[in-house]
Amino acid sequence: MAGSELKLGVFVPQGWRMDLADVPDPVEKYETMSRCAREAETAGFDAIFLYDHFHTVPTPQRESVFECWTSMAALARDTRSIRLGQMVTCNSYRPPSLLAKMASGIDVMSRGRVILGIGAGWYQHEYEAYGYEYPDTPDRLRMLRESLQVIKALWTQDEAHFDGRYYKLRGAINEPKPVQKPHPPIWIGGSGPKRTLRVVAKHADVWNSNARSIDETRELNRILADHCAKVGRDPNTIRRSHQLRIDDIDAALAQIAASRREGFSEFLIFPAQGGDLRKAAEAAAKLLPRLRAAG
Repeated sequence: MAGSELKLGVFVPQGWRMDLADVPDPVEKYETMSRCAREAETAGFDAIFLYDHFHTVPTPQRESVFECWTSMAALARDTRSIRLGQMVTCNSYRPPSLLAKMASGIDVMSRGRVILGIGAGWYQHEYEAYGYEYPDTPDRLRMLRESLQVIKALWTQDEAHFDGRYYKLRGAINEPKPVQKPHPPIWIGGSGPKRTLRVVAKHADVWNSNARSIDETRELNRILADHCAKVGRDPNTIRRSHQLRIDDIDAALAQIAASRREGFSEFLIFPAQGGDLRKAAEAAAKLLPRLRAAG
């Protein structure tokens, strides 16, 4: 949301939440995913989102899960105008130089529709199942901070050089550059006050918070403003996104109104009906007109 403008994004089925389990053929599973993306575009949604995960939740099953960024490339060509985002890319799963190259190419393929959502990673079981090391939280956040420097360098410099603790570049050339200037918007997810918000202050265009209360939201906003002051950035240049899971529509409206007073202008809303799509659709149908009426 921005002012009186209501913007809507939607996750398309990808398999991670067992949302393609009733489609038997793998080819048809992807075609279902693609049709949902095109339907979202036709219906007027502003963005589609994918998760960056490899096997299903709540437990790993022998079910198809389409990899996030290869799916981004395919959906870039299956659609024409809708924006393409991830909520959020796990920094550890790809070297940042490779991710920058992939995102640049897909931004060109989509004519400038890519959003880079990124976070430090959290799903330890998945890391270990796929053979990735799972560093402790401070290291994962330091790696995220360096990754964003690498990605921005490759997006904006003719030849990128970087000498970090975790990553190094020696005159890397990234062509084609992204269509969007100065680069695709960067959404950073997470609410860690000491390290994550420091990275947000330096690098994010949008911060996605999962704060559990308005008091926590207010405090995180204050901490982010302090981090911004230290790096010489106006905190108002960072858009604020709040992730909400809805059990009760009236309570959700009250929380959204309170969040807006704290500066949050965009909301990720997840119906909490245990995966019942009909109930989720009914909840959305009741909520959206009331959101618009509330401004």
